[in-house]
Amino acid sequence: MSQKRVLIIEDEENIARVLKLELDYEGYEADTAHTGSEGLAKYREQSWDLVLLDVMLPEMSGTDILQRIRTKGDETPVIMLTARDAVSDKVAGLDLGANDYVTKPFQIEELLARIRAVLRLNGSSKDPVQNENEWKVQDLQVNANTREVIRAGKSIELTPREFDLLVYLMDHQGQVLTREQILDRVWGYDYFGDTNVVDVYVRYVRKKVDYPFEKALIQTVRGVGYVIRP
Repeated sequence: MSQKRVLIIEDEENIARVLKLELDYEGYEADTAHTGSEGLAKYREQSWDLVLLDVMLPEMSGTDILQRIRTKGDETPVIMLTARDAVSDKVAGLDLGANDYVTKPFQIEELLARIRAVLRLNGSSKDPVQNENEWKVQDLQVNANTREVIRAGKSIELTPREFDLLVYLMDHQGQVLTREQILDRVWGYDYFGDTNVVDVYVRYVRKKVDYPFEKALIQTVRGVGYVIRP
């Protein structure tokens, strides 16, 4: 199972740094942003399992960010962080769709417990058919147990290497993967440094998974690598 990814949007850099260190130590993959606009941009660029969102931020408030997330129908769990303990602030955040609310100063153990609880609840509410061996992006479905690939109801035949490449992209949907990351995970050390093979196989997979269909799912991020966006 891949690491849970947490975005920390917090303008107090010392707090953000401590939170990132603690989350990294606990086995999460964490990243930080220190302004509202930077946080919203990072949120939109990648896929996240949870957001820790400060209410008082420069450029754009946490409640504004939360509202923009929820108006798009996005149900990514959000825990609000604030130095204010006013009931009205908590009610406003919860009404906008926050999953939980933690008041500063807080004990890191309490916050970690809240994070685990929110992620557990969110995971239990998802489609029970979906598990760590099945992936779905729009009309594309992949099952690692049966090695089936289906798009728009049509079965697609992939070679073992093509299948492994597609699974790696699907398992990190929304995350831009470098050619080096893909090479290391899908091919291993035997192909170290030969990133051209990644481009060749992405082209093979696209020819079967994307080109016969109206919408392309595998996107190139120029100068970086590839991503499947959910």
